[in-house]
Amino acid sequence: FELKYFDPFLVLDEFSVAAPSGFPDHPHRGFETVTYMLQGAVTHEDFEGHKGTIEAGDLQWMTAGRGIVHSEMPAAQGIQKGLQLWINLASQHKMIEPRYQEILSKDIVETMKDGIMVRVIAGEALGVKSPIYTRTPTMYLDFTLKPGSHLQQLVPKSWNAFVYILEGEGIFGNQKSHPITSHHILLLSLGDGLEAWNKSSKVLRFILVGGEPLGEPMVQFGPFVMNTQEEIDQTIDDFENYTNGFEKARHWRSQSAIGLEF
Repeated sequence: FELKYFDPFLVLDEFSVAAPSGFPDHPHRGFETVTYMLQGAVTHEDFEGHKGTIEAGDLQWMTAGRGIVHSEMPAAQGIQKGLQLWINLASQHKMIEPRYQEILSKDIVETMKDGIMVRVIAGEALGVKSPIYTRTPTMYLDFTLKPGSHLQQLVPKSWNAFVYILEGEGIFGNQKSHPITSHHILLLSLGDGLEAWNKSSKVLRFILVGGEPLGEPMVQFGPFVMNTQEEIDQTIDDFENYTNGFEKARHWRSQSAIGLEF
């Protein structure tokens, strides 16, 4: 929350929800949401009729573009955990038609080498590449390092990148750095790669996310991300009047919302 924008990244949310809580009907415009489930499952549905369940290990890469109204609600008992990353879109892509890319856990590219396992959500690592297409050039890698292992991962020099630690503790940057524990984020300075060491007795798991900065003005109003205040005002008007991409929102309610009404 201390950092409003790390171009092109808007939000990283490590969510933990249980029914009846969740993310009921809400709109988006102008960016992408990347949902990566860690535990449990959520059901997703939108006003275009798209519906499905994202289970542990599954990925949904949603390009909201000109407009989506959707819901994301718990689909199992107990606590559902995951990560949702918001990635900004360049001005030329903000009003494109919405698009989904979905990959089941079993189909996410994985490889292991020298005590390091990686799930390649976007980009390339350890010689394997993800099929996900990213309009804003992006890498999203889920690393698990066994005790004693050492990672060297290339990152394009001009990209902004960060690490978020999910489990264990690791040393990042150089061997003299202090160990960093889970649920901390590390913003990386510009460079050509990341080095990480697991010198603990337990597994270290973290994501490495990087992206090419857009270098454009950004104005955000909740779930709307545009380039100017005038575009935000227009987006609010479009949403309230069901126009310019939000036409189907007029008569749509998710099944979870209908259930709550009764």
